[in-house]
Order: sequence, then structure tokens, then C-alpha cells
Amino acid sequence: MKTREVIIPQGMEILYEKYHYCPGIKVGNTLYISGQVGRDENLQVVEGIEAQFIQTFENVKKVLTAAGATFDDVVEMITYHVTGVNLGNLPNRSASASEQQFTIPHLPLFMKVKDRYFTNQFPTWTGFGISALSTPGLIVEIKCTTILEN
Repeated sequence: MKTREVIIPQGMEILYEKYHYCPGIKVGNTLYISGQVGRDENLQVVEGIEAQFIQTFENVKKVLTAAGATFDDVVEMITYHVTGVNLGNLPNRSASASEQQFTIPHLPLFMKVKDRYFTNQFPTWTGFGISALSTPGLIVEIKCTTILEN
């Protein structure tokens, strides 16, 4: 039987203690990262589209680092993007011509931010448009699976 190692980065203890879920679990050489969102260590939703994307990736990075991994080790990324009326207080502007080809709002910006973190090895990626996340104001959630060196 494989041993489960719970990964709780500094600043994410409340997720385990209060909400009873693990930011990450390592089984063998596989790291499963729970969905990370654009909240700070005080669980406050980060304001601004790009800032929230960055915070979400930084939260993924915290779990990776705590497990001794990097973005190069990520083999699968699943993203959930809030669409439509549940975008909350975010500016509701007309999409540019380049954005109109996408059904997920702000996807070109999300991809630019993603490419700052995935610079060498690229994971598989599945993205979903959804109506809401767990907390009002959140616009993206990222879940990853990572294979670590033995």
C-alpha cells in the first residue's frame, strides 16, 4: 500500500484545519494539487483579473515548492473559469477581436500569465467554463497533477 503524504505549505494551514482539505497529497511519486484560487493567506479574494491569475499560480507554486517540485514536473493542469454574470465586480467591457474567438473571458490574458510559470515543460491542459466557484469574486481555479523524480 502506498503512503499518503499530506502537503500543507506555510500559510495554507487553515485550509486543512478549518476546511478539512489538503492543498496537496503525495502518493508514491505523484503529487495531486487541489484546486487553487486567487486568495491570499488571509483567504481574501485578490482584486483585479491579472492579479488574481498570478495569485492562483503563486498558490500552485507554494504547493509545488513544499513538495519539492516545480512547474516543470506538472503533467496535467485542469482550469475552471467563471463565465457570464458571475464575474462579480470585474470590468464588463467588450471583448477585443482576439478574445472573441474564445468563450472563456480573459483567456488570452490567462494564457500569458500561465506562460510565465510554464517555461520549459508544458503539461496537458483542460479548461472549463463554469458558472461559479466557492467564493464570490473568484474567477479561476487551477488543479494539477505532478510526477516527481524518485
